[in-house]
Amino acid sequence: MMNVSRFLTTKDKFHGLLDSESQGSKREKASESDTVDDSKETSLEEPEPKRLKQNFEGRPDGKRLRGQNKSRPHTKPTAYDEKRLCHSIIQNKECPFGAKCFFDHDIVKYMDSKPPDIGETCHIYETFGKCAYGLSCRFAKAHTTPDFKSMEKADLVKVYEGRTMVKNNMSKELQGRLRKRSVSFEKSEKYLKTLSDNKDKGAQQGNAGENQPVSTEVQTSSDKQPAPVKTVGPLTDADVIKLRPCEKKQVDFQDKLYLAPLTTCGNLPFRRVCKRFGADITCGEMAMCTNLLQGHQSEWALLRRHESEDVFGIQVEGSFPDTMTRCAELINNNTEVDFVDINSGCPIDLVYNKGGGCGLMTRTRKFERIVKGMNYVLDVPLTVKIRTGVQEKSNIAHKLIPEMKNWGVSMITLHGRSREQRYTKLADWDYITTCAKLASPIPLFGNGDILSYEDAMKAKETGVSGIMIARGALIKPWIFTEIKESRHWDISSSERLDILKDFSNFGLEHWGSDTRGVERTRTFLLEWLSFLCRYIPVGLLERVPQKINERPPYYMGRNYLETLMASQNVEDWIRISEMLLGPVPKNFEFLPKHKANSYK
Repeated sequence: MMNVSRFLTTKDKFHGLLDSESQGSKREKASESDTVDDSKETSLEEPEPKRLKQNFEGRPDGKRLRGQNKSRPHTKPTAYDEKRLCHSIIQNKECPFGAKCFFDHDIVKYMDSKPPDIGETCHIYETFGKCAYGLSCRFAKAHTTPDFKSMEKADLVKVYEGRTMVKNNMSKELQGRLRKRSVSFEKSEKYLKTLSDNKDKGAQQGNAGENQPVSTEVQTSSDKQPAPVKTVGPLTDADVIKLRPCEKKQVDFQDKLYLAPLTTCGNLPFRRVCKRFGADITCGEMAMCTNLLQGHQSEWALLRRHESEDVFGIQVEGSFPDTMTRCAELINNNTEVDFVDINSGCPIDLVYNKGGGCGLMTRTRKFERIVKGMNYVLDVPLTVKIRTGVQEKSNIAHKLIPEMKNWGVSMITLHGRSREQRYTKLADWDYITTCAKLASPIPLFGNGDILSYEDAMKAKETGVSGIMIARGALIKPWIFTEIKESRHWDISSSERLDILKDFSNFGLEHWGSDTRGVERTRTFLLEWLSFLCRYIPVGLLERVPQKINERPPYYMGRNYLETLMASQNVEDWIRISEMLLGPVPKNFEFLPKHKANSYK
């Protein structure tokens, strides 16, 4: 895989180079302190992976906590702000809370205690003409006068005046109604009443010994009156007509590159990076339908859409027809989306044990009611993402796909692995080929192991309508450009650093340029770097292309930055983040959610 004679190296030499190039780093200080104690090892070898805390106190059975993230340190962004300036002072307004306000009102005192600025230019100020974070911005000197007044660029402010860059924000009014349960779900109630009536009818038929199938279709007034009713005049608004599939908004899915909905890493700034490289379809991170119905701000944040996302969908997860149908109607009435996707492929226990995700694939009756209910209330296409099955050697997707065609699904995405496989072993593209034929004429997208344009070409030969890319986009987001231009891109380390700069700037726009926003951006950047480090530059390979299931050996890059980006050590990722977002706070801790042979 690697050009052995030139670039391969050992772990000691690899970390030795990184340490020699960055004096004063945390690892160098740790190695110096280790030499004082003769009992400690002096080698630069990394500790064993996935070390978990062995403190079992408080557990009645004395067993270790199970799960991937039980021992993962979690520091809230608010912990990095010892003192926060009152928002009213930033906006140059009078604080409505007066002396009872918990935040700082003394500007001089706040500026003295505030951490030093990260840089001399503020991206938000240079892009939009003003920075909404004012004095609390970590680049405040770029747009603050000596007497602590915020500056503006009138020409840029005028350009963006009245322009909505990010859509699908939940209003306080809607949040209040959701929490008080005063939101009306007329279409959903109509459909659910039909389900209830059919259930009663089915019970009566069962008592009578009849085994006739019960329909889940919503009956209109014309269904209840078999005799035709003569009418005079045009159709009025009072007439209730069900939206037929041909009247729904149509989305052209054919031959598109679809960026998968990626939990944690598939945030809005990352999707903007992928759109720049040619992603055709984007989708928000998986949202829990119950949390959306309860008005959780953190869940609604997953639905936000940037103006650059021309074809955008929302993915929801749930296990019951009532909550999923109401959630679909809520999304239909309060957001701007091009399609809604049902996640019936999520393998994690938290979702599966409640009957959601992959659990829906084995609960076909509930699955059918969910699909038909959501399809009934939506004005946009409904899509479904599934896996091959639950057990590794028991595929069931080929049985579900013909049924989903009758349920009204507009597009199906098939991940070529079972729930038991998670992300191990290779995706079964032969099985995806079989399912693509069964799905016709409904579009079926294939997903799994795409990391180069050659992988994409082979995938298209299977007869799928399009390709969904997940981990491949995290490892190399420029894969969309490679596929569209049919080439291998030997991207330089400086170009990759520019991509990280763009992500950081998009993150500051999205999460804010104050201390909380900077550290939140840093956290998501580090999560992404846990995947990005797996990339091996094309110029270093003796066999092209790199395969997604191959883990790179220790190698030296063509320059120091390329070597640093190849490190799978958390502290080196933090070092990269400090190049873009300044030094980390003293109490900063990080361990990646998606572990990639990382250590702490």
